[in-house]
Amino acid sequence: MSASLITRRALATVVASVAVVGAAALPAAAASGGHDRGHSTGKHSTVMIGKVQYDSPGRDDRSNRSLNGEWVEVKNTGKKSVNLRGYTLADRQGNTYRFHNLTLAGHSSVKVHTGKGKNTAHDVYQNRTDYVWDKRDAATLRNDHKRILDSQSWGKKGR
Repeated sequence: MSASLITRRALATVVASVAVVGAAALPAAAASGGHDRGHSTGKHSTVMIGKVQYDSPGRDDRSNRSLNGEWVEVKNTGKKSVNLRGYTLADRQGNTYRFHNLTLAGHSSVKVHTGKGKNTAHDVYQNRTDYVWDKRDAATLRNDHKRILDSQSWGKKGR
């Protein structure tokens, strides 16, 4: 065998080894964090905004049923429970809902409704008499230290 052929085979073996090691490390890196959705402490937050039902379906007659037809879901995607005491959810106009002593279990969610109702582990109510979430709006979720954990907007601004 020539020295050139031996060198090429050795180089190919090294390249293949590096590729295998890199491929094995890739899933570990992907599982370790991803992006952290605006959380400014450098730690990954598992609490975020889920689905949003803005502009209550049906007639906007300001009935409690209609008001509760609009809501924002707050999700805990982690395994551990999180106490949401002091967390806030606000719209673009500054309407703010402050969570009280609500513990959100791991892999669960709570809907924050606009109108009145009895708070449960899966539904809480802002007790408002006017709509909050417009066709063009944003929801911002902050933790008890006022750090933004997540923000979601919809519709076109300024129209």
